[in-house]
Amino acid sequence: MRTEIKGLNEECGVFGVWGHEDAASITYYGLHSLQHRGQEGAGIVVSDEKRLKVHKGMGLVNDVFNEDKIKSLTGNGAIGHVRYTTAGDSDFINCQPLLFNSQTSSLALAHNGNIVNATALKRQLEHQGSIFQTTSDTEVIAHLIKRSGYPNLIDSVKNALTMVKGAYALACLVEDAMIVALDPNGLRPLSIGRLGDAYVVSSETCAFDIIGAEFVREVQPGELIVINNDGMHIDRFASGTKRTLCSMEYVYFARPDSNVDEINIHMARKNLGRKLAEEAPIQADVVTGVPDSSISAAIGYAEQSGIPYELGLIKNRYVGRTFIQPSQALREQGVKMKLSAVRGVVEGKSVVMVDDSIVRGTTARRIVKLLKEAGAKEVHVRISSPPIINPCYYGIDTSTKGELIAASRSTEEIREEMGADSLAYLSISGLTEGIGRPDEGPDCGQCLACFTGQYPTEIFPEADHPYDKVLGGK
Repeated sequence: MRTEIKGLNEECGVFGVWGHEDAASITYYGLHSLQHRGQEGAGIVVSDEKRLKVHKGMGLVNDVFNEDKIKSLTGNGAIGHVRYTTAGDSDFINCQPLLFNSQTSSLALAHNGNIVNATALKRQLEHQGSIFQTTSDTEVIAHLIKRSGYPNLIDSVKNALTMVKGAYALACLVEDAMIVALDPNGLRPLSIGRLGDAYVVSSETCAFDIIGAEFVREVQPGELIVINNDGMHIDRFASGTKRTLCSMEYVYFARPDSNVDEINIHMARKNLGRKLAEEAPIQADVVTGVPDSSISAAIGYAEQSGIPYELGLIKNRYVGRTFIQPSQALREQGVKMKLSAVRGVVEGKSVVMVDDSIVRGTTARRIVKLLKEAGAKEVHVRISSPPIINPCYYGIDTSTKGELIAASRSTEEIREEMGADSLAYLSISGLTEGIGRPDEGPDCGQCLACFTGQYPTEIFPEADHPYDKVLGGK
């Protein structure tokens, strides 16, 4: 659960398989493993090497699919997607994978991330005659592929990807192949595995464990990989690339049992908690974490500080994530439904409450109140990431500084607003060292833009920019 990152709306998840007779079933289980990355919609497209078939809808994977639907999706290749809206409206038409049919062939696309120059590209494509059926930035890629003018699909995809800027872990499906690609900065995770003779691809390695697949390799920045009946063929569409993986994958987004860039998420979060205890010690009776993404960091804080870890907050697992609610009033009510303080653990105690991040601050304030209503004598809030002071344009839905409490308030002002007895954040150096990349500069292999304002790509949201010229814009 994410009780705060909420306005840091969740990223999406992609999954694919080629060469398995039960491709749709495998993809269904893969999407279950990625459900934490998006709960608004889900979809699967399959190929029987003659045509593509799709089923998708709004809601959780279990809401969208049943046994009959999966049986109807026959084929040995498939791609799937779980979605949280970061670009485009939250409705059925934007559910992915997006499927496009032409007189000669079909193409399906599933994408995790955000195209920062999508608005300008769409404007130019419409000027040239394109008609868009969705408001998703992913559709821009399909139009670029179709308009490339190259005689073969692979060159067309390469050409299209040189025009888009931003973050994308992309899975494409055609009748006779699956194609995967990662943006030149490698902002999003994407891995390849083997399941017998079949290949699988997933936003997170935790999906491989569920289906019994063996990890093979991560897709590298700027790579384009074609998987068909002849095997796996590795190509590139960009050179001179350098990875800047989103730091929030380690802090919050990825599942604890996933490995991202060869680093286990649970161990990274424990290390963040250890660093936090070193940087912001406090005398207290118990340490507790906000379920679920902060538990690992809380355990690390407890181990380093010597303060016992206790289950001070309980999550109700039968309600949705609070940040999905459309209004602040409903979001706060969602916190009441989702979390309960354990009075027997916190009453009369000085409590260290470890959370992974603060965005708006409203939920953190509510959790502090929950703990104090349950009798906590003191609540000391410790955050296992630095203050988020800048918007993210790469697939996390915080597009303005106005949404970010730390962008306009000091740590002391935030502490006072939430009613905590103390508040401390992890430093940027503590973050990079805890994850396992001690260089906090541009060579640390991580995107730190939400903490530092130093973005790995140019940002042109809703504005004219040089990339218009690629499509003949004036």
